[in-house]
Amino acid sequence: MVHCKPARTPMPTGLKLRAGDGDPVEDLHGYRSTVGALQYVTITRPELSFSVNKVCQFMQNPTEEHWKAVKRILRYLQGTLQHGLHLKKSSNLDLIGFCDADWASDLDDRRSTSGHCVFLGPNLISWQSKKQHTVSRSSTEAEYRSLAGLVAEITCTVLLSANPVLHARTKHIELDLYFVREKVIQKEVEVRHVPSADQLADVLTKTVSSTQFIEFRHKLGIENLSTLSLRGDVRED
Repeated sequence: MVHCKPARTPMPTGLKLRAGDGDPVEDLHGYRSTVGALQYVTITRPELSFSVNKVCQFMQNPTEEHWKAVKRILRYLQGTLQHGLHLKKSSNLDLIGFCDADWASDLDDRRSTSGHCVFLGPNLISWQSKKQHTVSRSSTEAEYRSLAGLVAEITCTVLLSANPVLHARTKHIELDLYFVREKVIQKEVEVRHVPSADQLADVLTKTVSSTQFIEFRHKLGIENLSTLSLRGDVRED
């Protein structure tokens, strides 16, 4: 893959992967080790979270179609080796989060995909792309689950962890609903609608066009670090 043709995005727009698609992968160890390594890359490359999370779901029985998707991610990385998360100096300490959900997006079990990202001032400090634990009966329900996860992240709360009966697989959307409402009433968070054009969490829940992807990548703070000056301010005594 060293001399491969770089790709503009880690996944093509509209790609839908499912279990059993195509012939089984011959090099099972190669698939698993490559995908495992890609998980480490997402620590500093949040724009890869959705695509890597997707191929991780087929670790048990990957097919050639899944392997093709992994190679696409590697082609994208080949063209963005110098990119990384740029943290800027700022006195702004406001916590702002974006969340979204792609309802019933998994073709195998119809579970939704949640995604959220949290900024401290201008800097991205937390992000997640994850398939929801249970099936949501509507897009509203899926988005509320995603919102609850974001609110828990922002308020540094482990959602429902104190109660052994209520856990992440609970079927009661009311828990998420009341959790969010309580934080809003207590004025710990303020919930606002974000237009699709500005919804940064979209890149964590679904494939988007190359134009949108590059724009959202920039807004997440992923930049070509080789073009940035590493020299700090110089003060003369």
